[in-house]
Amino acid sequence: MPSPYVELNRAQWRALRASTPLTLTPDELDELRGVRDPIDITEVEEVYLPLSRLLNLFFVGRGGTRDTVSGFLGEPVQPTPFVIGVAGSVAVGKSTTSRLLRTLLARWPEHPRVELVTTDNFLYPNAVLAERGLMERKGFPESYDRRALVRFVQSVKSGASRMDIPIYSHLEYDIVPDARQTVERPDILIVEGLNVLQAPPAGTLGVSDYFDFAIYVDAKVEDIRRWYIDRLLALRRTAFTDPRSYFREYAKLSEQQAEDFAVGVWGAINEPNLVENILPTRARATLVLHKDRDHSINRVRLRRI
Repeated sequence: MPSPYVELNRAQWRALRASTPLTLTPDELDELRGVRDPIDITEVEEVYLPLSRLLNLFFVGRGGTRDTVSGFLGEPVQPTPFVIGVAGSVAVGKSTTSRLLRTLLARWPEHPRVELVTTDNFLYPNAVLAERGLMERKGFPESYDRRALVRFVQSVKSGASRMDIPIYSHLEYDIVPDARQTVERPDILIVEGLNVLQAPPAGTLGVSDYFDFAIYVDAKVEDIRRWYIDRLLALRRTAFTDPRSYFREYAKLSEQQAEDFAVGVWGAINEPNLVENILPTRARATLVLHKDRDHSINRVRLRRI
């Protein structure tokens, strides 16, 4: 059966950069890189510059569609934000991908205002999760206020001038009371999260229905498992030592105890969520970035549109 995707290896994809300039410095990359993510400036040049070029072409190309609709209606049609979804497992590197794209896209002259929102901001507060018996299901679809997330993206897509949304703290492992992220009429909105490509219940709209482009960051399950364990061990030596950290007690564990804990969390929570809820959404992506064991992107699949 013919595939709906064009598959390109690293060399083929790299060639599609064309003349896209590198607008990111190694120091800036260090600030954008996630914990235990070894991405380097070569990967930015070979993978993310072609991707930013493609996204820019999509963004600019929407103008023709808008002109067509405007001509049909006989009245001006106001531009709306271009919305990009970024999905993938815990520890696969989707946050680094999202931050990189936000920075690179904001440096194209056509769209200087790029906002990034993570769906963690729409997790229910821990008190609500505890009340509903969902603390051990954090990250599963039911742990999010999906209606609030859809209303937010719908409002932004409809041209709302300003939206204030909650803020989630990974340090405190909870929604921060009274803290808000303000999103003001962006040219591009990037929505990053585990389940952003999940199909909605029948008869309703999901957040992905408002996406103009969807990216899935992919890797073998066994590789992601190793990355998750390595990341938790790194956090044990860094962020978990902060007295404000929800996981501060885990900083006192031995290396073996911490690894056993990470293996348990992966097996009980993150792998089931990946296999049951996240991985099945990969086929809904416009573009799939596949990572090798060393975290490098070795091939790209682009949907035939």
